[in-house]
Amino acid sequence: MIGRVARILAAFDRQNSALSLSALAYRADLPVPTAYRLVTELVKYGLLERDEDKQIRVGMRLWELSTRGNDRLGIRNIALPYMEDLFESLGQLTTLGVLDRGSVLYLERLTPDGMHVERAHIAQRHPIHAGSTGLVLLAFSPPEVQEDFLRRPLARYTPDTVTDSAVLRRQLATIRRERCAVVPGVGMVDWTGMAVPILDRDKVAVAALSVVYPRGREHPGALQALRTAAFAISTTLGSRRRLDSECSDESRIPAGLFR
Repeated sequence: MIGRVARILAAFDRQNSALSLSALAYRADLPVPTAYRLVTELVKYGLLERDEDKQIRVGMRLWELSTRGNDRLGIRNIALPYMEDLFESLGQLTTLGVLDRGSVLYLERLTPDGMHVERAHIAQRHPIHAGSTGLVLLAFSPPEVQEDFLRRPLARYTPDTVTDSAVLRRQLATIRRERCAVVPGVGMVDWTGMAVPILDRDKVAVAALSVVYPRGREHPGALQALRTAAFAISTTLGSRRRLDSECSDESRIPAGLFR
């Protein structure tokens, strides 16, 4: 049952935000009667919605539940003010991404007027090795995560995408040493991604902050601005978690101890 519900929810994407019942059943690989029964239940609890034309959409209740108590979304809330400052300063596409289930998942995106890049939308996924965000996140992941990834066959998305594991291993070492990734054309031929890690206390990346420039028009001061913003986010995130830990510890103190 859970697997079927997951297939129904996964049937929606940016190009198919509203679906008829038959289209939803087809995309979820379910019989129409089964899809109808499950959709009816999901609509009842607000996880899906039906509009006046009987098109089915993801419900606001699902968004509400997904934002509760999720550490990744907490990172987004902390990072957003610094991202806005960075965006105002550089005027370029600015993103926040995390590793999730073998790919990059984007939590936030700030886009300048007139820029049409059909990548890195909020809640969109992207291959790890085909962008600056993924490469930074992989470089600052635990060794076992890196080794697992490097054993996989890697797809080539542009002529500059690195697919050889030995070359990629050296690239990750350079990224760790320089604490940034500047990669022209690895995911989109005409664009350069620049990314830096947001680190926890163990120097493991919990997220990556990135800006995207037209290839050949990169700003020389962008990396320092990225590093400054990422350091501020990492510091704020560490302070917030330390405070949460202290509050949690205090909640376990026996009643009456301070009386």
